[in-house]
Amino acid sequence: MSTSTIRLSIITVNYNGLGDTCAMIRSLGDHLTGPCELIVVDNGSTRDEAAELRRRFPGITVLRSERNLGFAGGNNLGIAAATGQYVLLLNNDTYVTDGSLGHLCDTLDANPDMGAVSPKIRFAADPQPIQFAGYTPLSAITLRNRLIGFNHTDDGSYDTPHDTPYAHGAAMMVRRETIDRAGLMPELYFLYYEELDWSARITRAGYRIGYDPGATVFHRESRSTGTDSPLKVFYLTRNRLLFAWRNRNGIVRPLAILYQLAVAGPKNAAAWLVRRRPDLARATVRGVTAFFRIPHKTA
Repeated sequence: MSTSTIRLSIITVNYNGLGDTCAMIRSLGDHLTGPCELIVVDNGSTRDEAAELRRRFPGITVLRSERNLGFAGGNNLGIAAATGQYVLLLNNDTYVTDGSLGHLCDTLDANPDMGAVSPKIRFAADPQPIQFAGYTPLSAITLRNRLIGFNHTDDGSYDTPHDTPYAHGAAMMVRRETIDRAGLMPELYFLYYEELDWSARITRAGYRIGYDPGATVFHRESRSTGTDSPLKVFYLTRNRLLFAWRNRNGIVRPLAILYQLAVAGPKNAAAWLVRRRPDLARATVRGVTAFFRIPHKTA
């Protein structure tokens, strides 16, 4: 456990997203109080946005990676520099409208067996419905699950804290002790599924994961990859297979992989062709072939 007087380290990863990152920093500055530090990782942006961030916000820590380390790699770079008792990974395309994020620290204080917690996440676009109020478990073979509360009005129906099998990568707080025991976020995913894998590792290390609606974050989704972009489809396809390889055992593992190869992959590719998106069909095929080229699937 860190002996630092800093209670909370907030880490955000910036990739060609200066406008969003600045808006997020300002929202935190307007609402967050208490002993905390903000670390921004400029993760291989085309131009050195770290220099501009340092100029605009001299009170924060800004790190620059000359190459894109991926979502996990960028966050891990920030974690290495963090000194807080708790570490909050917060997407740069999010913002807050109150000081409720500090409540997540209180939640972890009160639940020593809870290794990580995510707040309620709402879409930023009007009418700002819920994006995340917890996850259901991934099914063993098809790897299907759902976001609890997705697209529902925030009418109080999802205001009860509960355990969730996975934290949400857009906003997840992890205690330092959890990282020491479960390890850093796995970097071989590069983009998508890494927080699900990390959550599984946190659970295997003996911790619970919580959803706590006492804090709320607003999310402008898919700003860095685009909606239904080839990049997004490629990594979702590849990493679904990778997750099955790393997190399924016995006969379930080959069955889960076979389902993705023989059912989900062809079905998705065909659906993209029907929608006249051959670029996304090709991205699906590339994702499947790329999975077999990953040399160290257990890293």
